[in-house]
Amino acid sequence: MSLADELLELAAATAREAGRMLVDKRPADGPDVVQTKSSPTDVVTRMDRAAERLIIERIRAARPDDAFLGEEGGDHAGRSGVRWVIDPIDGTVNYLYDLPDWAVSIAAEVDGTAVAGAVEIPRRGESYTAVRGAGAVQHTASGTRELRVNSRVPLAKALVATGFGYASGRRARQAQVLTGVLPNVRDIRRGGSCCVDLCSLAAGRVDAYYERGVQAWDIAAGGLIVREAGGRVEGLHGAAPGPELTVAAGPGTFEALHDLLAPLDPLGDLDDLDDLGG
Repeated sequence: MSLADELLELAAATAREAGRMLVDKRPADGPDVVQTKSSPTDVVTRMDRAAERLIIERIRAARPDDAFLGEEGGDHAGRSGVRWVIDPIDGTVNYLYDLPDWAVSIAAEVDGTAVAGAVEIPRRGESYTAVRGAGAVQHTASGTRELRVNSRVPLAKALVATGFGYASGRRARQAQVLTGVLPNVRDIRRGGSCCVDLCSLAAGRVDAYYERGVQAWDIAAGGLIVREAGGRVEGLHGAAPGPELTVAAGPGTFEALHDLLAPLDPLGDLDDLDDLGG
């Protein structure tokens, strides 16, 4: 078994365990909010912290020399060349409101490159995995299937997923950009979880995705899944995807969406980049 396969096995098993815990131990009256981040509506719950703690403990038990980057726990150095990029609940507001579109996202990087990724969507009974160079797979109770993005979908027929930040200034700018996108596409979907949107793109449920404000933990696993399903995940003009802008789609559709977004100035005012998204 290759190192990437070993890392995927650990990522997938840990994401499943964290997902089960988050479902089984979610308080009936909703999880406690223990912190806010970029705005009063950008929340961290006690369950976010419990899930990240579980994930780090399980991975550390198997691989004590690895590094970690987590949304809630920050950056922890290692000495193995492997770093785990963790989002314990991507879509915390959905989890808070007991909506189904939230996920556990775990990616493993070797020397800075994502080589394995797992996204667990417990309330939908779906898991998504990918190994660099070996394709992406969806796992459900019905079995597994290899994933392939939709390609060469004309923008006028493209269903495009997006998301919005929590800071009011960013939302206002994102709304302006949206008015330039919406008349040119089939429709927009806003699910509330970046990595669920990326998995939906890999599975062919949407044709494209773009968003400003996503962080490394939001896109590390989902971005690998999209790439291994044949899609592109980038920023504007060949930049790396990240907080300024992330655009993802299949061949043909990616270029068309990129060229639609670029003159709309989706980067806008960069002073609000501390808004971490959902």
